[in-house]
Amino acid sequence: MEVLSRTELVVVVMAMLSLHQLTSAQDCPSTHDLLNSLRQVEKMLAVHEMSYQQGVRSLRKKLSALHNSTMTIFKIGRNASCPKPETPAHGRRLGRVFGVGHEVHFLCKPGYELIGPRTRVCLESLKWNGQQPVCRRFNSTGNSLPSFSADARASSLPVSAALSASSSSSSSSSASSPSPLSSSSPTSSSPSSSIRPSHCTHFLGSTRCTCDVGFTISGRDNNICTDIDECHLFPLGQPGRLCVHQCVNTPGSFHCFCPAGYDLARDGRSCTDIDECENRMHNCRADQLCVNTYGGFQCVMVECPHMKNATYIKTSPMRCEKNPCMLGDKACTQAPNSISFHFLAVVSNMSAPRVLFRVSAARVLGDTLRFGLAGGRGRGHFSVQRSGRQTGTLLLVSPIKGPATLEAEVEMSELEHNSLLGRYLTKVTLLVSPYEF
Repeated sequence: MEVLSRTELVVVVMAMLSLHQLTSAQDCPSTHDLLNSLRQVEKMLAVHEMSYQQGVRSLRKKLSALHNSTMTIFKIGRNASCPKPETPAHGRRLGRVFGVGHEVHFLCKPGYELIGPRTRVCLESLKWNGQQPVCRRFNSTGNSLPSFSADARASSLPVSAALSASSSSSSSSSASSPSPLSSSSPTSSSPSSSIRPSHCTHFLGSTRCTCDVGFTISGRDNNICTDIDECHLFPLGQPGRLCVHQCVNTPGSFHCFCPAGYDLARDGRSCTDIDECENRMHNCRADQLCVNTYGGFQCVMVECPHMKNATYIKTSPMRCEKNPCMLGDKACTQAPNSISFHFLAVVSNMSAPRVLFRVSAARVLGDTLRFGLAGGRGRGHFSVQRSGRQTGTLLLVSPIKGPATLEAEVEMSELEHNSLLGRYLTKVTLLVSPYEF
């Protein structure tokens, strides 16, 4: 029976009274009939009141049950939690909340691979699903990918990063490149390891499926996790690239590799040049000078030039001075008073214009100093500008694609009343790396 409102009950009573008024107009009812009508109305009101009270009691019971279940869930979510998971050695744990339904993730440092699940979920039983993962160092002789460290020169690519030998009329240079150590080439992961089952948890009547880090949910029922190829999403040579040199996709992650002559940086993505000269990893002779380059080194030997009317003596490993000229020997007088040698290592395709070198006069005897290019290979890439009263600047005016070896001869002339007092030559050798890092 539906519960009638008080307004509906009043309407019913008024209708019955109106009915009695109509009948009274025809024949006056007796007092007994009137009392019977009132009793019937009273019974009907009692039935409606009882039904209303039953509905209120049922609603109160439902509200109480809902409140109790909500408080139970709140207490479980606030107090119950899984034990703190261990952080794997040589790795990291991401996540600080260990409550029911929460996740923690695990990562390894560069040079290590994760064995076990990358994501674990706290279950209603207050236990973590899956096994505790561990970080294992890559083995270059096994099936896993090779790693790079400061004491290992192994490279994923058998590329020699040393620049080619060069020689000039004024200096004799012999180049030496580091012998590349053999190692296994990095390969992509097998298709079978790129697909895994998803991790599904049932909580409060709902099902939630997740994947390990580096995988995406797929399948008709979200029951399959497919590996994300990060190297394909962020290719080399484009903004946002993951690796400076080479990217190799692995199940759930990726690894960066560097060419010979470089170490993988701490960020696991960049490449740091190995200074073979400082670390004594070169094979230069005692009479040669080791010059470090990006990805290799050069063994150079500076020799003073042999001129017909002038002789030079080596006053330092990188400088030659002219011997005094005989009186009236104009050819000797016009020869450079000193020749300095400098070697600069740069990366490939370096942006231009760019300042490479500055030449300054310690003291000036004449009234004029002039700076200019006297010669060298690749003169089209260089320019000399005056940057001060006693300073000239060697500029790179166009990028150079490596590997390459270029030379620029910067001449500083000192004059007095337009008469030459002396010439000073600076030979700058540019050693361009085959890489842009």
